Amino acid sequence: MSGGSTPIRLLLADDQALVRGALAALLSLEEDLTVVAEVGRGDEVVPEARRSAPDVALLDVEMPGLDGIAATSALRVALPTCRVLVVTTFGRPGYLRRAMEAGASGFVVKDTPARQLADAVRRVHAGLRVVDPTLAAETLATGASPLTERETEVLRTARGGGTVADLARALHLSEGTVRNHLSAAIGKTGARNRADAIRVAERNGWLLGE
Repeated sequence: MSGGSTPIRLLLADDQALVRGALAALLSLEEDLTVVAEVGRGDEVVPEARRSAPDVALLDVEMPGLDGIAATSALRVALPTCRVLVVTTFGRPGYLRRAMEAGASGFVVKDTPARQLADAVRRVHAGLRVVDPTLAAETLATGASPLTERETEVLRTARGGGTVADLARALHLSEGTVRNHLSAAIGKTGARNRADAIRVAERNGWLLGE
């Protein structure tokens, strides 16, 4: 794009400085794109967006401070004119579903070729939806998480290991309640045991959050 058109202003949010720098370098090669801000934490997205007024924010999912999906939701409220393209290493069906529900306009994985990524930015800026086609198919096949909020919390806490008693203390629940939630989560994920249930839920992106 040439002829004096105003470049599309971009904000990049990724906690890995090397990845962020590489994305900035690649996108800056496009004459109609300009990177106006870079942040390494999810809770820096809205303040920096207010300062730099980007047209499109490219957000990673897993970041400190605030995950990319929560940051998407906050940004859509704070700056409704700024569109969000989630660019992540983790192409998990649950992440895609939640990102779209939070107001993202697009969802692509980081190994997307530079030319395709730049095109995705342009399409999102134009008001279109851009979704990785393989991931979209997986998301439709997988469906929403079958876990309740409490079952998700118990599995998320169980990722760190520990006995049922340890989990009960951490969650301020009785051991019997923790066992019931673990049993339900194992059944719903079709898993053999607790570790397997955590793996299944992780793979599908059902455990995002703190």
